[in-house]
Amino acid sequence: MSKIDVVRAAMMEAMKSRDKARKDALSMLLSALKNAQIDKREPLTEAEENAVVKKEIKQCQETYDMAPADRTDIKEEAAGRIAVYKEFVPEDMSVEQIQEVIASVLAQLGIEKPAPADKGKIMKVLMPLVKGRADGKVVNETLAAMMK
Repeated sequence: MSKIDVVRAAMMEAMKSRDKARKDALSMLLSALKNAQIDKREPLTEAEENAVVKKEIKQCQETYDMAPADRTDIKEEAAGRIAVYKEFVPEDMSVEQIQEVIASVLAQLGIEKPAPADKGKIMKVLMPLVKGRADGKVVNETLAAMMK
């Protein structure tokens, strides 16, 4: 069952329970998923669906962060949407899990003590392994911490 079907079913439940805020958030997520599928011209893979949901979460987070302090209505709406969207995306990897993947990549590349000069080579192998399961910024910070 694709994420589009899951979101559509959740939206129907929200409509039946007369939860307008949840229904609106799910409607926007469904629209984003459908648009991505139309752009691709074939069904989305699970990783692509998760990427769309994460992008929507990121956009809502930016809206929340950029809203003026006195506009609590905007902040509440963005926070509500983020909470709804997080139900449809897998949990990100923890720092410990990222460190384990980095250790395996270092072993694969034969690097015992990573140096800043090796960072590009490590990231080239590392990012495809964690893509969609971890935030690139967190991966970069974790690797930088291991290089110290």
